[in-house]
Amino acid sequence: MAVFGVQLVVTMVTASVLSRITPHYSLARWLLCGTGLIYYLHPTDEELRSLAGVPKDKGKKGKGGGKGNSKGGGTAEDDGTFTVPRTLDLTLETSRMVPGEVMQLKFYTEYQWLLDFSLCSAIVYIITEIFMAVAPPKAEVNLSMLWCLLAVGFSFKIMFSLSMLYFRGEDSGGEKAMVVLSFFTYLLIALGMLILDESKLELGLDLAYSSFNSSAAAFLKAQGLPSDGPASKVTFKIILAVLCALIGAFFTYCTENKVLRLFFHISFIAPLFLVTMWIKPISRRYFTEYTWPGRSHPFMSSDMFDIVRIILILLVSVVRLGLMPYYLQSYLNLAYEKIEAQKKESGRITNKELQKKIARVFYYLCVVTLQYVAPIILCLFLSLMFKTLGGLSWGALLGRAIEPEECGLTPDSEGEAATTIPTLQDAQTVMEATKILTLGMEELKKVFTTEFYRGVLGFTTWWCVFSWFLSGTFGVAYQSYFTKA
Repeated sequence: MAVFGVQLVVTMVTASVLSRITPHYSLARWLLCGTGLIYYLHPTDEELRSLAGVPKDKGKKGKGGGKGNSKGGGTAEDDGTFTVPRTLDLTLETSRMVPGEVMQLKFYTEYQWLLDFSLCSAIVYIITEIFMAVAPPKAEVNLSMLWCLLAVGFSFKIMFSLSMLYFRGEDSGGEKAMVVLSFFTYLLIALGMLILDESKLELGLDLAYSSFNSSAAAFLKAQGLPSDGPASKVTFKIILAVLCALIGAFFTYCTENKVLRLFFHISFIAPLFLVTMWIKPISRRYFTEYTWPGRSHPFMSSDMFDIVRIILILLVSVVRLGLMPYYLQSYLNLAYEKIEAQKKESGRITNKELQKKIARVFYYLCVVTLQYVAPIILCLFLSLMFKTLGGLSWGALLGRAIEPEECGLTPDSEGEAATTIPTLQDAQTVMEATKILTLGMEELKKVFTTEFYRGVLGFTTWWCVFSWFLSGTFGVAYQSYFTKA
């Protein structure tokens, strides 16, 4: 209990709120049912018969019954299927979203859990940051990082499940090929990014690898396992490239729609601006090194620039979440747009196909919502982890310098560590085993240094924002050109 202190109390209270209150008061449910979203109802068979002048099915009577008559004038078949003109003057009725109907949709449970858990994680993080600022603990585990890690893990899991839908469907050959193509495309892009000189693109991976490799080698030697390091730099970057390719493939179908032009254009282009914040010649150089005319010093310090990037990611994420109801309403309007486009076509369509064309828009709502929300949550919590584990401070906004943390196994401490770290085989009692295990965990924590977290999480955050923008751009291009072809 003393190891966690106030954080454990906050975690327990938040977990209780998540399990007891969210089933009754849910942010996820409110965003779908409390923001005025409406969806289009598909017409019933009776309404279609009346508009198309199709007589009611009277069953089989002699040679005139059966499926043959459906080819003639749109009469009904045995299973209730009949055809109507595509140019049918059909007016769709609308209905407001209600919890009883939304809760029956596929992936609604995953959507509600992801959004409500993310809200609780954000609350835990804010309270923890306030507590850390008021009363900084000396040796206390930051439990808010566990919440952030779980939120990131849930986002990955959900995006993986959505991507697998394209591989399980019988008629999803095009989507399946698109996901595979995106994986290899993003893999090539990631490999190209990882070989760039870090004087141009601020990734911080070289320093992260050097810090991790030296600390890991010292830790292994302290355990009596001689080693030069757990992995080479090439292996390290290949693992990151594969992870980046998976992220890009998961982001493939996160597309956008235009409703409120000003805010939507800003929301769409904002990730591109965030991507440029990691390009040294056009961002850090002009903000932290270059002295503009009329000023005696640069706009901001290096520490302030780092924390400003985090704040911008948080602002863009909040703006995207605020615009989500408008995006969803634009998606729900696809049912109306499909019917209007159908009126310009010739020929006939069955009642079942027409009803499915309208109904599937509503039934697919939670899948589209997750495709929109999951990348936002992923970028948001990765940036929070980047801020905390990377050793950044909100005080940098006020011009306070960040004190470097002593983390990792230094060369001077390698010999000492090798002689002071016992193994579990040396334990005589349970108490001694507990102390040895605790000491081993403390030494293991030194392997993952601040430089390692700053490099890996900084690059991962930047790549997610980059994939976010690139996938959205491909989505807009696909919807604008290929679907109209």
